[in-house]
Amino acid sequence: MNKGITICISSAKGGVGKTITTLNLAGLYEILDKKVLIIDFDLASGGICASLNRNPRKSIYNLVDDYNNNRYKEFNDYVTKYDDKIDILASPKDPRQASKINPKYVELILDKAVFNYDIVLIDTSHELNDFNIFTMDLVDKIVFVMTNDPLDLKNMRSLMSILKDVNYNNYKVILNESIYPFRKYFSLYDIKNIIGNNIDYVISKDFYIKNIDSIIMKGDIITLNPKAASTFSKDYTTFMQLITDIYKEEVK
Repeated sequence: MNKGITICISSAKGGVGKTITTLNLAGLYEILDKKVLIIDFDLASGGICASLNRNPRKSIYNLVDDYNNNRYKEFNDYVTKYDDKIDILASPKDPRQASKINPKYVELILDKAVFNYDIVLIDTSHELNDFNIFTMDLVDKIVFVMTNDPLDLKNMRSLMSILKDVNYNNYKVILNESIYPFRKYFSLYDIKNIIGNNIDYVISKDFYIKNIDSIIMKGDIITLNPKAASTFSKDYTTFMQLITDIYKEEVK
């Protein structure tokens, strides 16, 4: 049985477009006929199901609790369906349940997910806590989303330094210029020098969407819109290049 590819989407600061990026990647993988699971490891304040307008019956907490009490049977019992290709493993409905989920269960969840899906996308919080570190240790690839915000650059510089110290090299960095399309604090050259790392992909200011809230309220994924490839041709190509690069590297 083939194992799926695990990809963690993370950041050094909140509000950088991490969750939307996760959903856009899921949409493109669906277009490529891949079976996708989105895991919401932002346990205390995850927004995947809210962004997709889904009300999960069960969550990661239920999976872990059932496993501890010998009630666990099938992984599919805990996922929420988005469409024929995309499923969601939701974060706990009650934030108080987040603290009851031990980081040791990251490996259990991922081990079960990779034998049920071609692609496992993991949305995390921006905190460098035990749960996220466990996740980064276990996944095939990490995608960091950042902006040109000064605080974000400061945090990314620290994060890149830590990654180099622990010999992480399985990550990509996306600069998301669509979050602050009217601000141009730093050039791409400046950003690379500040964070001490290359920028692998740039999502341009053209991807800025004024009515993003209405899209979320309807539970739509932007890249699944038939007009997305033409409306956002440059950035659509960038997202497609990212998932193509990851696939080539992991298959190799």
